[in-house]
Amino acid sequence: MLIGAPDTGKTTLATLLLSDAIGANRKIAFVDADIDTPSVGPPACVGLKWVRSHADMGNLATADELRFVGSTQPQGAILPHVVAATDLVEIARREADFIVLDTTGVVSGVVGQTLKYHLMELCNPALVIAMQRGGEMEPTIGMLRRFLAARVAKVVPDGVEPVGPMERADVRRAAFAQELSDPLPRWRIGHDVFAPTLPEGFDVSRLDGMLVGVQDKRGRCLGLGALQLAAGEIAVATRHGEHMHGLRLGSLRIDLETFTSTEVRLRELMFGV
Repeated sequence: MLIGAPDTGKTTLATLLLSDAIGANRKIAFVDADIDTPSVGPPACVGLKWVRSHADMGNLATADELRFVGSTQPQGAILPHVVAATDLVEIARREADFIVLDTTGVVSGVVGQTLKYHLMELCNPALVIAMQRGGEMEPTIGMLRRFLAARVAKVVPDGVEPVGPMERADVRRAAFAQELSDPLPRWRIGHDVFAPTLPEGFDVSRLDGMLVGVQDKRGRCLGLGALQLAAGEIAVATRHGEHMHGLRLGSLRIDLETFTSTEVRLRELMFGV
């Protein structure tokens, strides 16, 4: 399990570990829980990639399994984030003997520490590698060691070029564009396909532009969709309509022209409070 603030080299280290494991003939899985700018799958999801060869390393973006979180930041989404990552780690353990779990760059404060605590608690990694430039990781490291007896190795990144927030936003927009660019089929949907379910008398116009996870009948996330209102009816724009069984509402509204996203509090959206 790799933890560290943004631009400390977690993803770079992950790819090095995966490449070395290929050379050692290990059965490898990469679980990417960086929901902001992931290497596996689209943003707002946790992705699993089976890494069987170096060719797979060149195609990490195509996930073998996805779980929808619905946000690009863990604030307000700790439960679905932890559930998604834990589920994919458990799936990975059925076949892999070497698993790399990458995590978000939110590492401090109540949100960062709570997220890392529960990921450690439920995923139970053999080793946590903490990337830190100074002492910023010490509170989280101390907590994991004290309460969960975590084995933690500290690494000081060398030669990692920082990526600014504007560049990170560009990467996120490009990833959303890859998943949601036209030509994108539109599918008319009923009001009974959502999780959470819509309150009685809900004004569906409030759903316009909302990001959704497209689920199959086994609860697997097939990919992303965006809700669109037309003539008073709601439709979902997605590539995954053929096997769609339900839609999970996220906490993001996305513009399908610019692929910029804005946070929405789901409780306020649903109940106006």
